[in-house]
Amino acid sequence: MKNVLSIFLLVFAVSLTSPAVGQPRGLPDFAELVERHGAAVVNISTTQVVKGRNMQSPFPFDEDDPMFDLFRRFMPPQGPGRSAPRDFEHRSLGSGFIISGEGYILTNAHVVDAADEVVVKLTDKREFRAKVIGADKRTDVALIKIEAVGLPTVKLGDPASLRVGEWVLAIGSPFGFDNSVTAGIVSAKGRSLPQENYVPFIQTDVAINPGNSGGPLFNMKGEVVGINSQIYSRSGGFMGISFAIPIDLALDIQNQLKANGRVSRGRMGVVIQEVTKELADSFGLAKPQGALVNAVEKGGPAEKAGIEPGDVVLRFDGKAINASSDLPRIVGATRPGSKVAVGLWRKGAPREVEVVVAELPADDKQAARAAKPKPQEQAANRLGLVVSELTPEQRRELRLTAGLLIEDIRGNAARTDLQRGDILLALISKGTNTELRSVEQFNRLLSQFDKGANITLLVRRGDVQTFVTIKGINGDK
Repeated sequence: MKNVLSIFLLVFAVSLTSPAVGQPRGLPDFAELVERHGAAVVNISTTQVVKGRNMQSPFPFDEDDPMFDLFRRFMPPQGPGRSAPRDFEHRSLGSGFIISGEGYILTNAHVVDAADEVVVKLTDKREFRAKVIGADKRTDVALIKIEAVGLPTVKLGDPASLRVGEWVLAIGSPFGFDNSVTAGIVSAKGRSLPQENYVPFIQTDVAINPGNSGGPLFNMKGEVVGINSQIYSRSGGFMGISFAIPIDLALDIQNQLKANGRVSRGRMGVVIQEVTKELADSFGLAKPQGALVNAVEKGGPAEKAGIEPGDVVLRFDGKAINASSDLPRIVGATRPGSKVAVGLWRKGAPREVEVVVAELPADDKQAARAAKPKPQEQAANRLGLVVSELTPEQRRELRLTAGLLIEDIRGNAARTDLQRGDILLALISKGTNTELRSVEQFNRLLSQFDKGANITLLVRRGDVQTFVTIKGINGDK
């Protein structure tokens, strides 16, 4: 009886001290994490000498810089004859973290970009001039080095094990306030951002501001899982959405920077776009997935392998391509010269080709768009398009054997991405891909679709090709 009573009292005591299922357990202990790992976070200040600028403004800041307004209030205006070109020093601040006792530090490429001098300040107030080992603008990762001994270092974690909703913490120097700590949760993983094709960002709601760039993102084990890189903002300040570069990607970049001073990336030589539900239906895919090829570089690796516009890349080197943004990252991480298997979806059926990956050049600019001709007064077809056949001169100039020129856009087609001057190359529906050779053929093909059907067109604009879906045909058959 005595033992039973003791067990009852023990269970009762535990129930009073432990939260019930579903009850909040309170905030984690951020203080201990900061005390253990904060010393490995550094402040980075850079100086860039800008030569020969016409100093209409006496301040070494752009007008959108927060410091411009501060200086404008307390500095006297320039007098006549004081606008001659002169050199000035542009200074900026950022953050970083020490990854090895040899003095190697990771930060953002934009923190040290074009800097003439980089100074690293530790939490113990020591300052060192740093050497930039290398910087990769495509991922915004940079590796710098200081000559020092006995340095504290961070512990690195695995971003793949991060869970959405998990607590994370950032340390950095927002607006120059050294070793500021902010915390939040992981909002999403694998985010793709416009013009950022090589980074699957970690999205958080951790407060990040100018000066935090390059600082570490910690998990609650005290491991660095990311480099704080940028924010989404309409005001220039933090608005609840920030992005970090996964640390495993950053480590791969720093290994290449340390070994070669540059990053080597693979390339296929294709222009791709996202596969929407409408495009998936047009190509006969069971669901929206993969990367839709809308143009293939002449003589590039993809063309040599037999890849064609209209193919959907579903796998690359054994890795699934769930979204179009997956392909540049996976191809970019492939060693140039490698021969890899590429799984495609072509004309309603799967197939596989082998591609020998080439190296991505340093400058990857797109060609300029061609000028668009003026519309003419003609009748529109069922899609609301006024089209004409290419003249022999146009076909020769554009190096095309067929295609229809869009002269005007009306009705339902005006709500699409089509533009006057675009060239229609093919019509795609349910896995079939028909080259467009004449206005009469195009109209005959359109007559075969029921009212309300979706039509996908392969469109050339300048030197770029893309697929455009028109939702719901109007007019009679």
